[in-house]
Amino acid sequence: MKYSQEKVDKIYNYTTISDRDKIDKLLQIDATQYTNCGSDSTKKEREIVKKNSTYIYKTIKKINQTLGETFLKHQD
Repeated sequence: MKYSQEKVDKIYNYTTISDRDKIDKLLQIDATQYTNCGSDSTKKEREIVKKNSTYIYKTIKKINQTLGETFLKHQD
């Protein structure tokens, strides 16, 4: 699955699903990108994944501040 900030923003702006479902979808994107990042990934690719995660966690923080802050605080 290709990550895009537009996809994250689109999920954030959904009006037909609950905040919980938005967070679940965002975390699914995050988990997928880490799953696709294997031992053969370059340092640059791993940096991009981390940057993407930060964007996802900041978006989650807009939905649930405490949860988003927790993810950001514990990010490697």
